[in-house]
Amino acid sequence: MPRELGDVLDYFLPTSSPRVALAARDDASSPEPPQPLRDQRRAALPIVGLPIGDRDVVRAAFAWNLAVEIARRGASASLLAPAGVEASALWPEAGPGPVGAEVILSEARSLPELNRAALDLAVTRAAELPDAGLVLVRIPPAWLGEARDGRALLRWVLLFASTDRRDLAETYGIAKQVLRSGVDRRVGVTIHGARRIAEAERAFHQLADVSSRHLGRSLVSYGLLVDDLHVYRAIVSRRPVGLEHPQSRAARALGDVARLLVEDAQEMVRG
Repeated sequence: MPRELGDVLDYFLPTSSPRVALAARDDASSPEPPQPLRDQRRAALPIVGLPIGDRDVVRAAFAWNLAVEIARRGASASLLAPAGVEASALWPEAGPGPVGAEVILSEARSLPELNRAALDLAVTRAAELPDAGLVLVRIPPAWLGEARDGRALLRWVLLFASTDRRDLAETYGIAKQVLRSGVDRRVGVTIHGARRIAEAERAFHQLADVSSRHLGRSLVSYGLLVDDLHVYRAIVSRRPVGLEHPQSRAARALGDVARLLVEDAQEMVRG
């Protein structure tokens, strides 16, 4: 079933507030559920592609914080990224991190090479850690021109989008590249930088409605990351938000996005 942004807003509201209900989209445009890896279904962990540009420190920080939050929920979490990406854009440095989350650099110089590296890592981690887990992969957006050669990477993609109109247009452009590269693609969106619920709702629905009208495909909501100073303080201190400021709205939001990813990964593995 499609997931609406209203389904994941609990952490954004006071505990006693009712869940916000949003209008349901046409079921005919609902995305297909994440597809199992067929013959490798139990031999490889699910892979989530994260298109993040050079020097995009904030989104790189989101990616690493999600890996940490996934690990905090008892699932294995690896974040793979090309070694050739600008050093300032990948945060933190490569190697094991808090609660078992790990950043791994690949020598891949193209999407097909990164696709192979991601599959190798997903198989290796599944053999080492047979329990639930995810492999998150940072993808340079410029490489998406080779989208048809990155099937494993682009089967399941998560985009971080702000509420800025220009950023929403760029996010839609990436979603269009991914969705047009194969019928089994699933594209999720996490809205960040929203100050009010209405802003996040409006931004997500703008993307979802355009995708439905022009591509005939739905997008899936993976919640929102609130505009919280704790995010930027954690980046400066090079510490995960969930460990540095565990009671903050930002930590709760990141935890909820991680939970949704783990739940969908488990659904994928069950097939």
